[in-house]
Amino acid sequence: MNCPRAVIFDLDGTLAWSKQAVTPEMGEHLAHLLHHTKAAVMSGGSYTQFQKQLLPAFPPHTVMENFFLFPTNAAQCWQYESGEWVLRYDTSFSKEESAHVMSVLLQALKETGMDTPSYRLWGERIEDRGPQITFSGLGQEAPLEEKKKWDPDFTLRTPLAALLRERLPEFAIGVNATTSIDITRKGITKAYGVQEFAKILDCEPANMLYIGDALFLGGNDSVVIPTGVQTFSVENPHQTAQKIEEIIAQCSVV
Repeated sequence: MNCPRAVIFDLDGTLAWSKQAVTPEMGEHLAHLLHHTKAAVMSGGSYTQFQKQLLPAFPPHTVMENFFLFPTNAAQCWQYESGEWVLRYDTSFSKEESAHVMSVLLQALKETGMDTPSYRLWGERIEDRGPQITFSGLGQEAPLEEKKKWDPDFTLRTPLAALLRERLPEFAIGVNATTSIDITRKGITKAYGVQEFAKILDCEPANMLYIGDALFLGGNDSVVIPTGVQTFSVENPHQTAQKIEEIIAQCSVV
């Protein structure tokens, strides 16, 4: 492809290992990319998580004005302006909506037998992120090696996700690549983020590239495919770094 108008990245499993900090090396790759085109990160993580996991990796010379953040599965968009991050849009739940989702989630956990797990947990399993409520099967602080082997074929989470879709038809239910289920407003998915980003840049999704590790059927990145955005599947951050360098080479051709 020619130099894309923008490159959109998933975070966990793509730019970094799950819940691990983005490395300074990856930060350099991204900073180099931002000298050639715009970029964004879309993830189920909260804005606070982005601040801790992602932003410290960037070197001082980064053109942050070319970078956009879409936390909580694009339920929010943050843009860098005049030296600070500005909230461009926000689809946070009302207090009543949050209470309703929490009630349904707790009941669904009970009915699927996941409310009293026999396995070890690391931290809280349910987190209200404002525009998104996230269930993490092993807890928010579970180590990556445990997350990888807990539910690799989605067997444990599929019944829970199905029940949530039945009980919460007005909300979107997303199953990520490791241990989580994300609940957002209906229509607020990464696909929504791709479409909104295209509007911001005044371009078609087909002129952008999405890179993620869960583009397979049922993966939380796969929702972007119907938007027409170009996609590239990776299995780890090393493959992402290689792809970034390929894009930079394409963008450098006059």
